Amino acid sequence: MTHASAHGCNSSIVQSPVRVQRSAVALALGGRVQSFSRSRAWLLQQSVVALSCLGLLFAGPVAQAESAASYPSRNISIIVPFTPAGTTDILARMMAAKLGEKFNRTVVVENRPGAGGNTGSNVVAKAAPDGYTLLLGTISTHAINTSLYKNMPYNAIKDFAPISRIANVPNLLVVNKNAPYSTVAELVAWGKANPGKLTFGSSGSGTTLHLSGELFKQMTGVEMTHIPYKGSAPAVSDLIGGQISMLFDNMPTVLPQVKSGNLKGLATTAATRNRELPDIPTVSESGLTGFLVMSWFGLLAPAGTPADIIEKLNRAVVEIIKTPDVQTRILAIGSEPSPESPAQFAAFIQAETTKWADVVKKSGASVE
Repeated sequence: MTHASAHGCNSSIVQSPVRVQRSAVALALGGRVQSFSRSRAWLLQQSVVALSCLGLLFAGPVAQAESAASYPSRNISIIVPFTPAGTTDILARMMAAKLGEKFNRTVVVENRPGAGGNTGSNVVAKAAPDGYTLLLGTISTHAINTSLYKNMPYNAIKDFAPISRIANVPNLLVVNKNAPYSTVAELVAWGKANPGKLTFGSSGSGTTLHLSGELFKQMTGVEMTHIPYKGSAPAVSDLIGGQISMLFDNMPTVLPQVKSGNLKGLATTAATRNRELPDIPTVSESGLTGFLVMSWFGLLAPAGTPADIIEKLNRAVVEIIKTPDVQTRILAIGSEPSPESPAQFAAFIQAETTKWADVVKKSGASVE
């Protein structure tokens, strides 16, 4: 049913207004409307009907608009553009629980993986701009993919309204617990002695995990084959099972596996050592000077979402991130809390897009 018909724009209901309009026309013409041909009278009637229905169509959205004072009046969805159990999913569920408590509404997390995060991100880009469908975006979906993919389904800058960054996350280079190398130097030496035998996984083409591996290849000269997955969980599972040789992954995803002994951590991609793994060096410390890659995660809404709703969401998110228990949880998974204003987050995304366009160009990476 169309919006117009829902408001009564059908033949039985609009007859009365049409008769009024036709009577008015008759009076204006001094009764000469009788001389109109049937076709002209029919055309006049249809025009009045169409105009009255158009008025209802245009009036509908205005009448239904929601103010920040009443937002949210129903449940909210946060789209995670990757599979469950990865860092994006972990942070999204943390934020969903806290936002649900703050707003006294259910906040549902939906995983929509595919195309390096583009599939789920596009769902939000095309969603109604009302604040009820949000995205847990990443450096991949909003900085790297723009230059990596030849045909993007959305514009990472124009199609979204940034709310706040949530966390910065270093990546960790991990290998199977039984691998014949336990340091970056040993891995490089083994790779050069066995050309073409190393494989590295990632949560998808174009992610920082993929580009971390590409940068590692460039800086070491070691031949490695990239194996993309639809998320971190299946990549980690295959690494534990010995199906791939190594993996750069976000700290929160693989930290438990390293602490349990299922994987060996060789180096982090940050500028300094991580407080959760003080004995593991950085890649730069391990001989690849200047190697630095940090992932980041933030909350976004569709472009056109009312500014007052964006501000209300921002205040809630920043308050949540600054609470001691959330700070502790973010730090405990190897991440750094990074709350900011919508304007700061927007400027950060723009800068990151420029930075990673250069990295992608130099790597030669491309996805159709």
